[in-house]
Amino acid sequence: MADAAAPALDTRTLILDAARSRLLVDGYAGLSTRKVAEEAAVPVSQLNYHFGSKQGLILALFEEENQRRLDRQRSMYAEDAPLWQRYEQACDFLEDDLDSGYVRVLQEMIAAGWSNAELGAAVRELLGGWVALLAEVAREAERRHGPLGPFTAEELGTLVASAFYGSEALLLLGLDREVLPIRSALRRVGVLIRQLEEGSTALRRTEDAGMPAVP
Repeated sequence: MADAAAPALDTRTLILDAARSRLLVDGYAGLSTRKVAEEAAVPVSQLNYHFGSKQGLILALFEEENQRRLDRQRSMYAEDAPLWQRYEQACDFLEDDLDSGYVRVLQEMIAAGWSNAELGAAVRELLGGWVALLAEVAREAERRHGPLGPFTAEELGTLVASAFYGSEALLLLGLDREVLPIRSALRRVGVLIRQLEEGSTALRRTEDAGMPAVP
């Protein structure tokens, strides 16, 4: 049984790899199942067999890519390091995702989801994983350093996720350093987090030592 299943798994992987390559060249709207099949060296019927349609293929690929990046981000935020350092790593990951073409595909799928209910529902579910992760990071900060100002952890996670999604869209439009300081603005949030973390830590040390806090 294992030997019989192996060719099907290999074919599916070949198709996903080919779709990944074609997406980088053609984008979501221009992706052709015929070109994907040619690159994978399989009949078009194999795409239909494994994924049902072009949309099914793209969703399967995006789910795989999204999960891999979400796992990477989850592992990074689980590290025992100051939050500002982990946030800076998230900004580095953004550069990797821009270079890989993942961000382009994500933004094209978000736009396509405005008029395609099935695609929109799938993209919302996938993006929800990022908001949930960032909300958990915010809850960790709340436990360590106290209230998050007027925000709940869910609200702050939503704001951070929205800032990255919006920044990605603007960067893809070419609104880069010469027009808008998008990258530096995102990274300065890390500076703010560091100031808040170190200020909170200094205050806690003072309180633990039994000294009055400076108003």
